[in-house]
Amino acid sequence: MSGLLRRLFDKNPESDAAASNPQPAGQGILKGPRVLRHSGGWATLRKRLQSEPGLHILDVGYTSPTNINYLTGLGHSIFLSDLVNDACAGDWQRGADEDGNPVWDVDGFLKQSLDFAGRKFDVVLLWTALDYLPEALVAPVVAHLTGAMNPGGQVLALFHVRMQGEETVHCRFHVTAGDDVEVQSARPFPIQRVFTNRSIERLFTGWSGHKQFLAKDGVSEVIMTR
Repeated sequence: MSGLLRRLFDKNPESDAAASNPQPAGQGILKGPRVLRHSGGWATLRKRLQSEPGLHILDVGYTSPTNINYLTGLGHSIFLSDLVNDACAGDWQRGADEDGNPVWDVDGFLKQSLDFAGRKFDVVLLWTALDYLPEALVAPVVAHLTGAMNPGGQVLALFHVRMQGEETVHCRFHVTAGDDVEVQSARPFPIQRVFTNRSIERLFTGWSGHKQFLAKDGVSEVIMTR
């Protein structure tokens, strides 16, 4: 296992202690204040989380004790995977092809960062991760998540609508008990792309549902249903 924290927190006393005192891989990388942001996607997903205990959740990003405590407090299990940091700070590039395009060790990345040991998930909090992953990893990551979802599983993903501006800063999202999430600046990885609605639908081809939430801050939200 890499230096990234990829651990399952269940609803038991030992897990609660771990959630209160985690050893975050991104310790010291999160910085600045947490800014409240309304999230229609989180508001919708939270209703399911409050009504269906015992779900298995994948939260993508640096360790967030806030997320761990809230989700385990509702009776869920949470698994953490810091995809962007692992992809962008890890040693996954294996030279270049004859056209000068980088060659990536996709299988190695998936094995290290998305090895769920056979676990299946009901909810994935993907946040803005797909906007920051190297291009070669985007489709394989989505395909891997597709295979790791239970029927009816849902992914909450956020997508930037432009390549420049303050809203494109790489951030960590912390959930709240209301309809807002807290946004906090993280390690400054550059945004890689902007997805259109059509490219999002193509990326999640075969999924049964697609609900979009419009926002005013240059970030759109989508809940995809497996």
